[in-house]
Amino acid sequence: MADRVPGFSTLAVHAGAQPDPTTGARATPIYQTTSFVFDDVDHAASLFGLQAFGNIYTRIGNPTNAVLEERVASLEGGTAALGVASGHAAEFLVMHALLQPGDEFVASRKLYGGSINQFNHSYKNFGWTVVWADQDDLAAFEAAITPKTKAIFIESIANPAGSITDIGAIAAIAKRHSIPLIVDNTLATPYLIKPFEHGADIIVHSATKFLGGHGNSIGGVIVDGGSFDWIKSGRYPMLTSPRPEYGGIVLAETFGNFAFAIACRVLGLRDLGPALSPFNAFQILTGIETLPLRMRQHCENALKVAEFLSKHPKVAWVSYPGLPTDKQHALAKKYAPKGAGAVFTFGLKGGFDAGVKLVSEVQLFSHLANVGDTRSLIIHPASTTHKQLSDEQKTLAGAGPEVVRLSVGIEDAADIIVLTVVPRPYSAGTTRPTPASASRGARISAKTCDSAWPSTSTAKPWCSRPAQSGTTSMSVTMPITACAAIRPKRTVAPLP
Repeated sequence: MADRVPGFSTLAVHAGAQPDPTTGARATPIYQTTSFVFDDVDHAASLFGLQAFGNIYTRIGNPTNAVLEERVASLEGGTAALGVASGHAAEFLVMHALLQPGDEFVASRKLYGGSINQFNHSYKNFGWTVVWADQDDLAAFEAAITPKTKAIFIESIANPAGSITDIGAIAAIAKRHSIPLIVDNTLATPYLIKPFEHGADIIVHSATKFLGGHGNSIGGVIVDGGSFDWIKSGRYPMLTSPRPEYGGIVLAETFGNFAFAIACRVLGLRDLGPALSPFNAFQILTGIETLPLRMRQHCENALKVAEFLSKHPKVAWVSYPGLPTDKQHALAKKYAPKGAGAVFTFGLKGGFDAGVKLVSEVQLFSHLANVGDTRSLIIHPASTTHKQLSDEQKTLAGAGPEVVRLSVGIEDAADIIVLTVVPRPYSAGTTRPTPASASRGARISAKTCDSAWPSTSTAKPWCSRPAQSGTTSMSVTMPITACAAIRPKRTVAPLP
């Protein structure tokens, strides 16, 4: 049927893309260029005056980036999108378009630690003030709003807690006060949650995470929902005042329901410059093509790992809304019926020391500051991503001393579970490199790991590579933490 609305998986592969008109290339080309040739002087003038759409300079726009922007806007159900250098850049450009010196915005306390730092400290230099509210306390959001408040900022699924925000209820508060609701949809992606369907006005993403999905490219996206009436509000001069640099046009009048995305591009991105690399846009586009497949596997694995950890004697608690026993399970069923995401936290009975010990010794999981990779990732937020916060702020953000955050990958669930609780596949008395110093050849006794978690598995050849030149019929077996060729030499054993 001609009027059929494409499904999510179809949009993830095709939205915004078409064969290259010059070469016929089916994959979106990487337009690795700084600038673009004008047809003539009049064409150039019309582009610079916002009287025509087109390409001028990659800092402002690029054809590769444009495909990414249209694809994410289509998946989220927005009117337009803007690709930028990172998730932080997306947050900043949104606030730059909304806030003036002296303005305030309300934000959930449960956020990514980098966002908390950005809001608490860097934004002060611009005269912007954040007022914090508890994620689960709707009355606190209402009470935090003053005549100076210009926006509310939340995460659909909070990082690191993995808790789900009641988007619809907070959207209702925002609408009562005629201010836009901004939702960071990074951990959910539009596959799990579509914030615009629940009343959000603006969406931001760190496309570095699940959208790109492979831990290889940094990027961010702003999506305009087209739902907020900037002219009626009259409180956002960047959109409703004449712009002298563009001949006095009013962006909200000229561009209607995608005026906010235009403002972020032709004001913030133009002057501040956090541009997205076309190569990174290409990488993220490629990742999005498999987004539905990956998210299904991520969520399936995360639920199995959460179920396992919830029964482990050394685990004090697990925060994963996908568990039927979780206090947010009802919200998960309402907002994320396909799955509660793949990032969650759990608390160790041994507190801070146990958390640090686990992330230093666990196998398969990579200890690094990222989420949303195909690989399983682990981190101790209190000593890393949220280290710059006070103890009280850490606890309120869901990053207390006992907390460990997992980003569950798409490996076999059985392997993830086994290697979550087995710090080493070695017999007592043998040696192995530590993950942090293996490339430098440092070695420690595996006896130091024996007390961390009970060993329930024997060694497995997680990775193998051919022996070096001069050997015959040999292979080198090594655990997952020592897969790279730069790792120290391992035991050599003949092939069976």
